[in-house]
Amino acid sequence: MALQITSAGVDPALLDLPWRLPLEEWPEEILAALPRGISRHVVRFVRLSGRVVAIKEIKAEIASREYHMLRNLQRLELPTVVPYAVVAGREDADGDPLDACLITEHLQFSLPYRALYSQSLRKGTAVRLIDALAVLLVRLHLAGFWWGDVSLSNTLFRRDAGAFAAYLVDAETGELHESLSAGQREHDLDIARVNIAGELMDLEAGGLLQEDRDPVAVSERIMVRYHELWSILTSTEEITFDERWRVEDRLRRLNKLGFDVDEFAMTTDIGGTTLTIQPKVVDAGHHSRRLLRLTGLDVRENQARRLLNDLDAYRAAHDRQGDDEEIVAHDWLERVYQPLVRRIPSSLRAKLEPAEVFHEVLEHRWYMAERAKHDFTIQEALDDYLAQILPGKPDEQSVVGIDTVEMPVTVLDD
Repeated sequence: MALQITSAGVDPALLDLPWRLPLEEWPEEILAALPRGISRHVVRFVRLSGRVVAIKEIKAEIASREYHMLRNLQRLELPTVVPYAVVAGREDADGDPLDACLITEHLQFSLPYRALYSQSLRKGTAVRLIDALAVLLVRLHLAGFWWGDVSLSNTLFRRDAGAFAAYLVDAETGELHESLSAGQREHDLDIARVNIAGELMDLEAGGLLQEDRDPVAVSERIMVRYHELWSILTSTEEITFDERWRVEDRLRRLNKLGFDVDEFAMTTDIGGTTLTIQPKVVDAGHHSRRLLRLTGLDVRENQARRLLNDLDAYRAAHDRQGDDEEIVAHDWLERVYQPLVRRIPSSLRAKLEPAEVFHEVLEHRWYMAERAKHDFTIQEALDDYLAQILPGKPDEQSVVGIDTVEMPVTVLDD
């Protein structure tokens, strides 16, 4: 038997696996007892050199295509399983050909949707899974990937602070284009809606679905959630110079939907300003680390996110997208952040931390602009905030110092 192995970095231990046996006959001692989802093909988790890989038995041409497709999706930094190798040229002990095997790395701490429902989950799990799948589908479509078989079964889920993060597992039917037409995207959505309804009905028949609503109605949520996300991520807005509060409004809606801004660009023309935003889902702690690197400010994650949003808006408003990020951050620190902090009267500095005051001034400016329907400078917002809001707040330094040993404090991320 002449094995044909395609891999970016072959592990010699691959050669020790029983390739002459059909995958469903592999011995238990080399298998890892991990939950498997429903699949059209035989899939097994196998221990290999101290880690676990997933092996799927499939036709050689399909295995090769899916392997290269997953590698392309990885290069685009999309949330998918990591392809490891394709093993073709297999034969059984009698010399008869066997299907090839696609090998991917096991996604740690992930579960298929059926395994999640076998656990004790609170109501609303189906909604959260569909929300996660909608986010994944939007990200794939933005990159030009048409899935062709969208379903809960072809997705793995990781817990994410009460919600779920979704990862593509099966890319057999997928196609990668420069961009997708509206028809292609709607086709994927129709496939998703039908598949999800069927999967939820299957759970309902098994007594696993803890939902009071009709599975078909629940599955329709992916249409609404997807279109909501797609609109806010791709729509272009025309704004005038006295409506910059709408930039902040766009960022707030984006953050509320679970996205963070990786690129933020504004271009001016005769008619006004065109705003485009490229979203990117980032790891926990990303904002505080980035702000610390750029400015030396050591603040909490949500504060850092808000400050970075203002920094990115400052960069775009001054048409400095091409400048070095650290230089722009230094200018923002000296011209925006520090002057605002210095203007806080000494009698009010015990109220809130400087970063929290900055955040609240930005929030206050947004509400002022929303009510007035025109923009305010940060200095105008600060004057109003110092006169109307900050004096009425309790001294946080004193409050934090009371009974901190006996009274546990729980910090909730908004």
